[in-house]
Amino acid sequence: MIPLSLGEIAAAVGGTVEGDSAVTVTAPAVLDSRQAEQGGLFVAFAGEHVDGHEYAEQAGRAGAVAVLGSRPTSLPTVVVEDAQAALQALGAHVVARLRDGLTVVGVTGSQGKTSTKDLLAAVLSSTAPTIATTGSFNNELGVPLTMLRADAATRFLVLEMGARHIGDIAHLTGLVAPDVAVVLNVGQAHLGKFGSREAIAKAKGELVQGLAPGGTAVLNADDPRVAAMRSLTDGPVLAFGRAEHADMRVLDLALDRLGRPSFTLGTADASVPVALPLVGAHQALNASAAVAAGLAAGVPLDAAAAALATVSLSKWRMELRELAGGATLLNDSYNANPDSTRAALDALAAIEGGCRIAVLGEMLELGDESEAEHRAVGEYAAARADVVAAVGKAARSIADGAGARAVTLADNEAAVDWLRGHLAAGDVVLVKASRGSRLDEVAAALA
Repeated sequence: MIPLSLGEIAAAVGGTVEGDSAVTVTAPAVLDSRQAEQGGLFVAFAGEHVDGHEYAEQAGRAGAVAVLGSRPTSLPTVVVEDAQAALQALGAHVVARLRDGLTVVGVTGSQGKTSTKDLLAAVLSSTAPTIATTGSFNNELGVPLTMLRADAATRFLVLEMGARHIGDIAHLTGLVAPDVAVVLNVGQAHLGKFGSREAIAKAKGELVQGLAPGGTAVLNADDPRVAAMRSLTDGPVLAFGRAEHADMRVLDLALDRLGRPSFTLGTADASVPVALPLVGAHQALNASAAVAAGLAAGVPLDAAAAALATVSLSKWRMELRELAGGATLLNDSYNANPDSTRAALDALAAIEGGCRIAVLGEMLELGDESEAEHRAVGEYAAARADVVAAVGKAARSIADGAGARAVTLADNEAAVDWLRGHLAAGDVVLVKASRGSRLDEVAAALA
């Protein structure tokens, strides 16, 4: 974060200073008082059950020098009516200060956002200092917090942008218009909230509509709803994918014994081999998106490909680990929707081993299609796994779809007990569900 006095912060967000207005913030803003850094800013929210202002003293002990909140605290405080709006205004202020030397890249899609963001951060950071979203912190709070981590040395700012409603991404691009907009796909994530894929497409298209003048749209040539977003911009468009007309094309895709992809990325003028240290054929498409966005930002093709050779992903995303007993764990437990679950099941099927076990939990926010989608995933899983373990009452439809290959388990504890009794050396087990199911607990117990 660039150094800012409380007086400047107050002017930027329309607040008043309680305490010494000359106090200067020199470290990033945080929402968790325990994560405050020396010289940092603690943003306090008064919630229904917890009032962050009461943790100002704890934030101070951790290193925070000031608070942004809706009432005075024990630390010097910028007092505002709406802490969320003030946080967003402060993020916009900081990026505006840095804008001349900064390239901003926005990434959205129904699935693969975080993995592609991680790949893109590796590509960009190979050539210049880069700040990118941490994990999946991609909402109305996470985006401005990421923006506030930028400083005078930052040359690339990668912002993962999620949406649960039409207008969410438009609001985020109102804080900072990206120079490059990456749209991965239009799937079924949050279908229950949006109501239709057409509505999801409209929401994702807001990233393209929010481009800075002359900005480049990076679009999935294999997804018709994304490819149609070309009409939303008058600026340059780069298409990625396996389609013949893609500007960044995935060719000669193959998987090794652990399901890790190798392939060629080809443009009209050049091609380069890529071998990813990641699991799943779908990562090749994510990589093509990241490299296309890198090209739009000025990173040479060979440098981008080299950066991917050692890339790693955020936690609980296609993590491959050998367990003590000789089995292999594929932990993709961070989140799930029908499309991402099918991709994970494909990855499971590609890994060489003994018995393949898919441990699947509920996929949230699918609306009226929930039961049918869970059943369909069960059918898909039965064709790719030897055993389909459906965890929790809400996942029973997965077991229904999986038929004779299904095992129903009441909860996470039951899943752990069953796995400990059945896993053998050489087996491969996938753990996958929406975040609310907390199947990361199952993966952690096995590891």
